[in-house]
Formats: sequence, structure tokens, C-alpha cells
Amino acid sequence: MSHSELVPKGLYMAALKTAFTKLDPRQLMGNAVIFVTAIVAAMTTLLALRDAAFGADDAAVSLQIAFWLWVCVLFANFAEALAEGRGKARADSLRATKAETVVKLLASEDDTAPKETASSSLRKGQLVLVEAGDLIPTDAEVVRGVASVDESAITGESAPVIRESGGDRSSVTGGTRIVSDSLVLKITAEPGKSFLDRMIAMVEGAERQKTPNEIALNILLAGLTLIFLLVVVTLEPFARYSGLVIPVVTLAALFVTLIPTTIGGLLSAIGIAGMDRLVRANVIAKSGRAVEAAGDVDTLLLDKTGTITFGNRMADAFVPARGVSERQLAQAAFLASLADETPEGKSIVDLAERLLGALDHQPEPGSEPVAFSAQTRLSGVDFSGTRLRKGATDSIEAFVGTPTDPALRAKVDEIARSGGTPLLVAENDRILGAIHLKDVIKPGMRERFAELRAMGIRTVMITGDNPLTAAAIAAEAGVDDFLAEATPEMKLEYIRREQEGGRLVAMCGDGSNDAPALAQADVGVAMNLGTPAAKEAANLIDLDSDPTKLIEVVMVGKQLLISRGALTTFSIANDVAKYFAILPAIFVAAFPGLGVLNIMSLSSPQSALLSAVIFNALVIFALIPLALRGVKYTPASAAALLRRNLIIYGLGGLIVPFVGIKAIDLAVTAFGLV
Repeated sequence: MSHSELVPKGLYMAALKTAFTKLDPRQLMGNAVIFVTAIVAAMTTLLALRDAAFGADDAAVSLQIAFWLWVCVLFANFAEALAEGRGKARADSLRATKAETVVKLLASEDDTAPKETASSSLRKGQLVLVEAGDLIPTDAEVVRGVASVDESAITGESAPVIRESGGDRSSVTGGTRIVSDSLVLKITAEPGKSFLDRMIAMVEGAERQKTPNEIALNILLAGLTLIFLLVVVTLEPFARYSGLVIPVVTLAALFVTLIPTTIGGLLSAIGIAGMDRLVRANVIAKSGRAVEAAGDVDTLLLDKTGTITFGNRMADAFVPARGVSERQLAQAAFLASLADETPEGKSIVDLAERLLGALDHQPEPGSEPVAFSAQTRLSGVDFSGTRLRKGATDSIEAFVGTPTDPALRAKVDEIARSGGTPLLVAENDRILGAIHLKDVIKPGMRERFAELRAMGIRTVMITGDNPLTAAAIAAEAGVDDFLAEATPEMKLEYIRREQEGGRLVAMCGDGSNDAPALAQADVGVAMNLGTPAAKEAANLIDLDSDPTKLIEVVMVGKQLLISRGALTTFSIANDVAKYFAILPAIFVAAFPGLGVLNIMSLSSPQSALLSAVIFNALVIFALIPLALRGVKYTPASAAALLRRNLIIYGLGGLIVPFVGIKAIDLAVTAFGLV
């Protein structure tokens, strides 16, 4: 991700301004670590000003420490403001699509005299007419008509989509525009509660709720802050017992550098950035809880049709009968399919052309196409006394009046067992052979499922196919399990059974029949093309209506959790170096033997203290890009991920402060700041 993508142009100044407004104690109280740091900074400032007023020797150092403590708070606020700013920039672009418009209100579906009214006055259940060029005022259901709709304002996709009454393509979203024809819509959203309103609220990171993991981490950080507060407070009487007086400013600096200010300052930014990464992938999260749950998913349920396969059975091979050449069968199948506009028919034409070369798509002179019907289960063409038909085995046998040759029948049965669909082709009273139609697995699906398996996620294919067909497709796709002949009740029962076993379940769906399972799943991803019931039940909505996006959702969730864990490890490991920098500086006057702990050879106790405080502030700023971008996630076991985190961020958290504090100490001394 480039720098311009990470932080949109112009956000820096806005974030800097917001960082100062966030100094309001009411806002700081949301982050215990930074709130305590601000209190200590305020106290240190007062003490430093007092020392300066009375001409104390260490007043200059005290003022510098107070300054850098405030910088630490401001950098934490700046990180959060940058993350929020990215979400708000997206929200502003969405808000621009939410315009006040004049709509045509209908009294009934048959009303021919619509009444013009403001879109803001619409109520749930009312009917409106939208025509070519009109903006759809709010979320609605198509009750009459078929039209092309431009959804680019919401999804970013330039190609219009078809919306029509009935089925799973009847839902329209406010802010989209009619491209052609007209629709009668029934309003499904209350004022201010449309999908677009929810999107605007959801992408504005400041309004998100904290997730359970984030709350738990906040409790941990607050606990560590309390522990170090007790340590620092009890340090002073021990020092007095040793005949040493430690200035309060020194104790304040020690306290702030020891508490986990790094992760405390970046925690909010990490959470907001995680949700923002989903938004940039065109997935809207109704809550941060759903994003985090995706990172812990154990079982992933995916529909076969449209998710694992392309959704239409495609011609894969011609299987000629005895005495018939493959070219002869391909020629007959081509002619029988020329007038067939279904995806299957077009795939037969394409397969024939790959075998025979470019063919004339003009029908034979005087030919009469025979359309498919549910009664005959046949289609084809008649010309010059020749009748060509293709269709189901029993229908073709009835057409020719004779059973299929045993050798061809064996091949037809083999196609069915492999999960394919056999279509027989006949010319007059002779069966020429079979066409093997099969569900074509999308490229790369097997590799993606292998990735998920490496992440410890079990994949389950859901299909309405019979168990034999389902097993064949599941084996080819590489999923771990399948649920055949699935009904809404079966999906729901499967999810509940998994959850009872202590597993988190993710599922994607688009139909009303998927709504119960989407609501039950820990992570439910609804397609934007789906029904209102599906979108209402889910906690994530994919604006691109790409079911395979569920895999990206899981990756983002895991990246969020790993980023938080990595930076927490780094923050806690930092303390080791700060101990070696500050504690010898505090006690070396009373106990000269502690000088051996000054392994960084820091110039003086004052420079050691100031260098540690400066590093403590600068490291927050340095890690802002990592918090916004997230730690790169690669599929691996939990043990391997923990080991990597400990090596990179644990060891890095030990080494970087030693180098950083020493470099700052040299600079502080060189510029005569102490």
C-alpha cells in the first residue's frame, strides 16, 4: 500500500488540529493509559513551571520532560485522528450521494398521476415511481418493472446491474441511479435509517463501539498502569530510606515511560484502521465485533453456486456413441444449440467451435428452433426433414423411441457419478452421443482453500445437489466437507452444531432463505445484490456481491488481531531498555555500584531521563504507519505466528529502544539540552 493510499492528501493538518481538540479530558477518558499520561503531563508542567519560577537547577530539564510528555499524548491523539480521518473521508463521499430530491409518490401500484414530494418526507411502506435518470431516494423493494441501475456511487463498480420485482434482485439502495426504463418501488427504510445512513455512521471510525478483545486489552493496559503506579509510588520511600531524594518530575517520567504508552496510544488507531481496511475492500461492517470475530473463525460455510463454481454448468466434453465421430456429434450439438440463449447452450456452441474451428452462426435455411420446455425437457432445431434434439437422457430416449446403447449408457452414468450433468444429442431416431456439462470450479479456489486450511479454518461447501454430485465437486474444489441437499433448516442446524462445539462460524448468502443462518453465524456476510432480509440479518455486507470476499474478510480480521498483538508485544518489551536507562540514572548517586547497569553509557542521569522520555513519545509517531497499514498476515499455525511475533516484535522491542535512546542521548548532549 502506497503512502498516499495509507493517508489521503490533506489529512495531516486536519488530524493535527483534531489531536489538540482531543485533549479534552472527556475524550481522553476513553483511553486509560493516555488519560493517565495527560494527567502526569499536566502535573509535571506545573512542577516544572514552579521550578523555573524559583530558579531551580534542573528546571530546564523538567520543562523539557513536561514538553515531551505532552508530545506523547498528542502523538497518540494524532494516530487516532488519522485513522478516523480516513473513515470520515469515505463517509463524506458517501454523504455527497445522499441528496435531497423530488420524488414521484404513488397512491397505489396502478396510480397514473404521481404526486411530487421531497425525498426527506418519505415513510416506510410508501410507493414511488423512479424513471431513467432519477436518483433512488432511499432503500426500497421493486414491486413492478425491470431496469438497469447504476450503483457506482455505492459500490464503485461502473457496470449497471439489473433490478426487477420478485426473486433475489429486487432490492435497491438509496443513492443509486436508474439508467434505463422505470421501476415502482416500495420504501423499506425509516427516515434516517437507510443503508446509506448506516454506511456513513459505520465508516466514521469515531462512532464505532469497542470490541470484546479491545475491551480486554484496555483492561490489561489499565491493570499494567495501576501496577506501575504502585511501583513508582513505593519507590520514593525506599529512596528516602537509602538517603536519596528523587524529584517528583523524575518519578513522573519514570512512570510514563514504564506504562504501555506505545500500544495505549495506537490501540484506537489499530481498531479503526481494521474496519477501514474492510471499507476499502468494499465490505461494510456493522460492528468492529464482526471484524474481530472473522479473525477467530474456525468454520467457513460457502455456497457452491456462484462462490466455488461459476454458477452455470458449462460444456466440458463431447462423448460420441458407437459409430459416431466426435466431429459429427459436435456439429449436431452446435446446430441444436444455436438458438439456445442459456449459458449452457452458449457453452456448447463455444466448445464445438474450439473443436471444429470458427463456424457459421447463421441458422440453416428454413430451420425452426425448438425451445426448451419443462414438459418435453428438450430443445433443438428442425430443418430440411432433419430433427436435432438435445436434452435429458429419458427425454431423448422417449424422442427417438429406443433405449440408449449400453456402452453410451455406461459413459452417461460415469458423468453423473463424477458430479456432471449428461445431455444426450439425437438426430431423428438416432442417438449421436452425450454432452458432459459440469460445474466449473473458479480458478485458484483449491489454492485459496489450502490457504484457509493453513490458517486453521475448516471449509464447508453448501449445495442443493445430491450427495454424489456434491462429493465430486467438493473433492475437485478441495473443501474439507460439504452439506448436500441443503435446506434453510439444515444450514441453521449445522451452524448451531458447530457453535455448540465451541467453534466460531462464518457464512455468506444472498437470499431470504439464507437470513436465519446469516443471523446465527458469528460472521454473516450478505451480498449487496441480495434481499433486504439477508442484508438485515448479516453483520457484514459485501458491496461487490462477491462471495469469495469472505476469505478477504477473514484475512483482515486476522491481520487486526495480529497487529494488536504484535504492537502490544513491542510496547511491553520496550520497558526493559527503559529500566536500564532510567533506574541506574536515579540511584547511581546513592549506589555507585549500579553504574555497571548503565550498559548504554548514557552521558548523565539527566540526559538518560530525557532521552527515555523523548524516545517514548517518538516511537508512537514512528509506529503510526504500521498501525494504519496493519502487520502483514501470512497463513500459519498459532504457534508459528506467536513465535514470529516474539522474534520480530519482542526482540525488536528489546533492541530498538537501546539503539534509539542511545542515539537521542548523543543528540541531547551534542545540542547541550542538559
